[in-house]
Amino acid sequence: MTDTAQRATDLLRLHQDPRLLTVVNVWDVITAKVVTDVEGTAALATASHSIAASRGYEDGENIPVDEMVAEVARIVAATTLPVSADLEGGYGDAPETIRKAIGVGVVGANLEDQMKPLAEAAAQVEAVMAAAAAEGVPDFVLNARTDAFVKAGDRDPADVLADAIERGRAFLDAGAPVVFVPGRLSEEQIVPLVDALGPQRLTLIGIPGLPSLARLEELGVARVSYGPMSQNVALTALAKLVEAVHAGGGVPEDMRILN
Repeated sequence: MTDTAQRATDLLRLHQDPRLLTVVNVWDVITAKVVTDVEGTAALATASHSIAASRGYEDGENIPVDEMVAEVARIVAATTLPVSADLEGGYGDAPETIRKAIGVGVVGANLEDQMKPLAEAAAQVEAVMAAAAAEGVPDFVLNARTDAFVKAGDRDPADVLADAIERGRAFLDAGAPVVFVPGRLSEEQIVPLVDALGPQRLTLIGIPGLPSLARLEELGVARVSYGPMSQNVALTALAKLVEAVHAGGGVPEDMRILN
């Protein structure tokens, strides 16, 4: 088994463990190193929004795919932990994008369905998993994302939940090991999702209003990631420093030297 294949197997096991996997997303080498060095970190995940923003692009596949993969490659090289990459909707050719990512050592990925027709979205999942297997990484951890809640608009919440369940089941049937349902979900929405998809099959984004991590673990959620929230937290600290300096102050006394 290659190192990449072994890291994929390790990442898959982390998702299958009843203990909740938490991943605070990174966007460059220094953030990868800082997060890796914090005790308890078991895996890394990139945030496409954050990588794009750090390079001057708007979110939504505006960054060229090769530029995205090149930054992810630097992150992979900066850590010994398994890395999952946020690859948006696949940049027009999801299987090829996954091949490029695996080529730089990525062992998992987020892939948005963008609410494409379900048959098309499920076929893309199947093609991606086939591509990963062909690259020698059958345990590739595709975190198949449905935008059912993100793009819900003013639809009936019950219909949105039903869509998320239908799409999640289809993605699991197509070979994805886990399903990502981002949104500010309540426990009353998470419970039927876990019931429908199975324990350790649902992943969520950690945003204000979500149940506690301890409760999510009790409910059988596989993973919580933080998307662009980690970059927002870092930029908030930077803005606060600027404000303090403008007010005649300086760096906070609890600042850590991390690089």
